[in-house]
Amino acid sequence: MKSIEAINDFVVKFANVNGSGSASANELFAKSFLRMGIPVSPRNIFPSNIQGLPTWYEVRVTEPGHLGRRGGVDLMVAMNPQTWAQDVKEIDPGGYIFYDSTKPLPPSKFRDDINVIGMPLTEICNANYSDPRERQLFKNIIYVGALAGLMGIEPEVIAELIGEQYKGKEKLLKPNLNAFQMGLNHAKEHLKDALGLKVKRAYNVGDKIFIEGNAAAALGCVYGGATVCAWYPITPSSSLAEAFQRYCSKLRVDEKSKTNKYAIIQAEDEIASIGIVTGAGWNGARAFTATSGPGISLMSEFVGLAYFAEIPAVIIDVQRGGPSTGMPTRTQQSDVVKAAYLSHGDTKHVLLFPEDPHECFTMAADCLDLAERLQTPVFLMTDLDIGMNQRLCKPLQWDDNRRYDRGKVMTAEMLDSGKEFGRYLDVDGDGIPFRTYPGVHPTKGAYFTRGTSRNTYAQYSEKGEDYQYNMQRLQKKFDFAKTLVPKPVLTPAKEPARFGCIYYGSTSPSMNEALETLAKNNIFINALRIRAFPFQDEINDFVRSHSKVFVVEQNRDAQLRTLLVNDAGIDPASLISVLHYDGTPITARFIAKAIGDPQDQLKVTPLRKVGT
Repeated sequence: MKSIEAINDFVVKFANVNGSGSASANELFAKSFLRMGIPVSPRNIFPSNIQGLPTWYEVRVTEPGHLGRRGGVDLMVAMNPQTWAQDVKEIDPGGYIFYDSTKPLPPSKFRDDINVIGMPLTEICNANYSDPRERQLFKNIIYVGALAGLMGIEPEVIAELIGEQYKGKEKLLKPNLNAFQMGLNHAKEHLKDALGLKVKRAYNVGDKIFIEGNAAAALGCVYGGATVCAWYPITPSSSLAEAFQRYCSKLRVDEKSKTNKYAIIQAEDEIASIGIVTGAGWNGARAFTATSGPGISLMSEFVGLAYFAEIPAVIIDVQRGGPSTGMPTRTQQSDVVKAAYLSHGDTKHVLLFPEDPHECFTMAADCLDLAERLQTPVFLMTDLDIGMNQRLCKPLQWDDNRRYDRGKVMTAEMLDSGKEFGRYLDVDGDGIPFRTYPGVHPTKGAYFTRGTSRNTYAQYSEKGEDYQYNMQRLQKKFDFAKTLVPKPVLTPAKEPARFGCIYYGSTSPSMNEALETLAKNNIFINALRIRAFPFQDEINDFVRSHSKVFVVEQNRDAQLRTLLVNDAGIDPASLISVLHYDGTPITARFIAKAIGDPQDQLKVTPLRKVGT
């Protein structure tokens, strides 16, 4: 058997029991690589109950900077007997399993093509600690120490991280440092050269930051001018509203009076939360809610009101596995069609698709501008993979000269000047009417906000021509949004390619790596990352310029492909779906195989330049 040997490029997966205190230790392990200048991409796979079920924490160490899931495991740290068989199966041939060998296991529990590293963790803990809880908690730190010794992680780095974690808590600091040293010493004395995965200091992190998408989106809402957040707790979006509250308590408090310049309301349900957001938007405030699939379903009627009455609102949808309760702590891109057409009747909503925390920050602020400019609900479509996992990304930057786009707001001066005000009157040909803020003028600019049909002056009307005028104007406004939303990003192949690939959102990191893998095998694919709905003409042009186009997404029903056919008018025969929907983030290996395997059937050969 050939053992896997790698430096700064491997996958470690921890199998634990939820509630065992392993999360902080595993995160400590992941951050140690960053301190040594090596990019890392961790993912927490946790159950939807509080305690007792299996949980996994996957750490991809990747000096080249590939931040998507690779697929496969090089080292499994197996701390949960309940998932032993599943965990052993997941290890790549030549890989390693690290386990608690206090009670020896028979050879039948292992595989012939993996390396076994045993350490009597329970025995060590029982010999050094009398309290059962201490035995469990320090067991996690001890195995981190052992892994540091096996891999060559600089002990000073982890000691520094432990010092930061327990700063001001001397009673906890010293015991954790001792437990770490205990594991480190054992590895050096008893497990020398047992592991072929090594770490060497590098300088590839640069100025990148390590942040969750939910936190980045929350900060984007602060900088984007949001003053109202109404929400109801739901996994995986709750931490976004909580982060917004933390940031507001620092950044939105009047220095002199110490009064809060924001309102955060935990509503009684998702219906109430979007109702509050709609009311705040009507009143001139920038407002948003954060939710997930079940919450989106409940918000349907209020979102329809905001669409038809033309009220700004931002909905941040941190997608999870559905339908119904589905898999609350797993990731998917399964709300795309629902969000695009949410509510009954003919509705179409603007959607933005961020690929990482950096775009969560920038697009959250963009959504607030778009909602007011277009006077409509706008959705930021993130997911659990981006939202609840820490990612390396570019630093978050804000232009202090940027001004909020409040859209067409008629002022008292404009009203006094005799400018005609028709709340639903299209005066510029872009489908967007003027609105007024409540109380802007003592006698002018008032209108009745209704969810029923009306004429251009907001007067109730069931005349067919009035209804058609408004519905056509809303479509015109939606078409105009194409000029405002972020454009798609093209990644051309190094060689001329007949085939293309379309993808979006959190699929991006794995997609980028898959394209590199395919190119090494002489399979060249042009790739287009879609960043928004409605779709721009560039997307149609991209599809028309290729024989076939793969559409990669994380749901069962090919939801983005459905939108491309329905709204972009693309021939469905030109699109090949690549679908991943088991709840885990899509991997580079999955994409490369799904695109690479059909190549012989499709008879794809690289197009060579004349004379080569």
